[in-house]
Amino acid sequence: MRVAVCQLNAREDRAANLTAAGELLEKAAASGADLAILPEYVDYLGPGAGAPKPEGVDGEFGAYFSAAARSLGMWVLAGSFHETGPDAERTYNTSLVFDRGGELAASYRKIHLYDVEIPGRVSYRESRGVAPGAETVVVDVEGVPVGLSICYDLRFPELYRRLAVAGAQVFVVPAAFMMHTGRDHWEVLLRARAIENQCYVLAAGQIGDHEPRRTCFGRSMVVDPWGTVVAQAPDTVGITVADLDLARLATIRQELPSLANRRI
Repeated sequence: MRVAVCQLNAREDRAANLTAAGELLEKAAASGADLAILPEYVDYLGPGAGAPKPEGVDGEFGAYFSAAARSLGMWVLAGSFHETGPDAERTYNTSLVFDRGGELAASYRKIHLYDVEIPGRVSYRESRGVAPGAETVVVDVEGVPVGLSICYDLRFPELYRRLAVAGAQVFVVPAAFMMHTGRDHWEVLLRARAIENQCYVLAAGQIGDHEPRRTCFGRSMVVDPWGTVVAQAPDTVGITVADLDLARLATIRQELPSLANRRI
């Protein structure tokens, strides 16, 4: 399976964000990718007051990426978007997965919400405007079980163990990791999730500045089940491609059967 992680700099202009994402998907398809992964909040990154009106999975956002997947003949994980939430005050932060025919194969609502207070660095409470999801999701991508997650989920290893026990061989992590935390934690956490679950990890990040005065880290990458970074994006908008060696995954799990040896 050939995969492409797409690195984007989404801002306040929703139409421009979708156009830029579409162009990255075209490059991914041209590279021969079977599956392309976009980052968290493809639709909008900016001040809360300007956020787009939330919509259902069958709204404009879903229709756009359904059409892209169908026209390109490629699986597309459309990062995440502002889905209509359970009440007027909150949305869901939701990933959509489309197959080669543009059919919705799976959706996942982010479970862990980014509520942090690092004095002088980061002050953010995602839970003020976002409701948490409640279900873990593994989707079959042409015979390969893929476990879904979003950004801050990465800090909660129990989620990924649950996905691995459910059969996942690949994890996807669309993200908008902040610069301050990303430079020290992003790669370490991605490699840890890969090693402890003996899975490939495909991480697509936002990069660059966006309002209100925040900067995303980028460094989208593909990590193999041994914890080796096999592909990493430079610090710019673009795509990074890698081929997943599922035979190597099977060998690693056979020779060092840590998943099989677990007792709890």
